[in-house]
Amino acid sequence: QAHLVESGGGLVQPGGSLRLSCVASGRSTFNGNDNNGMVWFRGELREFVAVAWPGDDVRYAEPVKGRFTISRDTAKNTVYLQMNNLKPEDTAVYYCARNKYSYQTSAPGAGDIEEWGQGTRVTVSS
Repeated sequence: QAHLVESGGGLVQPGGSLRLSCVASGRSTFNGNDNNGMVWFRGELREFVAVAWPGDDVRYAEPVKGRFTISRDTAKNTVYLQMNNLKPEDTAVYYCARNKYSYQTSAPGAGDIEEWGQGTRVTVSS
């Protein structure tokens, strides 16, 4: 059974940085047979944050452009979200998710997801 586990959340001051990690187990998501995008969402409404597609094409939500970076480490079966210049409005539970598809021209939504992690809490406060 596939499993996604997020970590790296915590309390940070405005302007600070955090690096979230999402480790995939139970199956390899970063091999030649993996055609699924990996996505970060946040909040109860599962707001789209970032996606990394096979071939490392990436897309970001407007509020995080220029501040967040999504990346993969295939050897570790891990996807990251580097968050810089954090703002109070970034406060949320962040979720890692595996997309159903190999590529989408629009930002993924919750209906495009086949597997969710449990989330990791990010709090940005002075």
